[in-house]
Amino acid sequence: MKKPRILLADDHRMVAEGLRGLLELDYDLVGIVEDGRALLEAADRLMPEVVVADVSMPLLNGIEAVRQLKKKNPDVAVVFLTMHMDVAYAASAFEAGAAGYVLKHSAPSELLTAIKSALKGQTYITPLLAGELLAYQRNRPRGEEQDGLARLTTRQREVLQLIAEGVSVKEAAAVLGISSRTVEFHKYSIMETLGLKSSADLMRFAVKHGIK
Repeated sequence: MKKPRILLADDHRMVAEGLRGLLELDYDLVGIVEDGRALLEAADRLMPEVVVADVSMPLLNGIEAVRQLKKKNPDVAVVFLTMHMDVAYAASAFEAGAAGYVLKHSAPSELLTAIKSALKGQTYITPLLAGELLAYQRNRPRGEEQDGLARLTTRQREVLQLIAEGVSVKEAAAVLGISSRTVEFHKYSIMETLGLKSSADLMRFAVKHGIK
């Protein structure tokens, strides 16, 4: 019987190697990548049925990477495996199209359960956050967006993460394949959209929203 294909995205090599042994028993682990951009490239090339991804990754965070991945390939199932217990991260993950949200310190069996659920088209959230997520969604004002984050374009969110990581304008331009002038334009457009006055304000916004 053919094993489902899984792609793992985590920038902590020891964690990834630990998961390899767990996943390879029942799945075809087609690749391990360490950042969100590599995740998108590998998903295009390897065509996994399931992606297991961390939320916090360099160059492009897991939630933004999955948001872009699901637009291009809505059939791929995504399970987040993360240290973030903040219910806002879980809400953002499901809004991006995730099928599961599991904490790294939970039992390995919880991750396997989440993957099985995702393959069946079902959703799974760690019991530690399930009740809190329901309350969060219930109490959230109708139409509320992520404090302005959802008003940014995909490219602006990419630029924001790179700036938050301390990447220079020239380096960001190279990563994104655009000119330095265009990066600067996006930076100031972001600040205008969010009503921010300085680069320090921009950094504080990025940290608050976990864009790193």
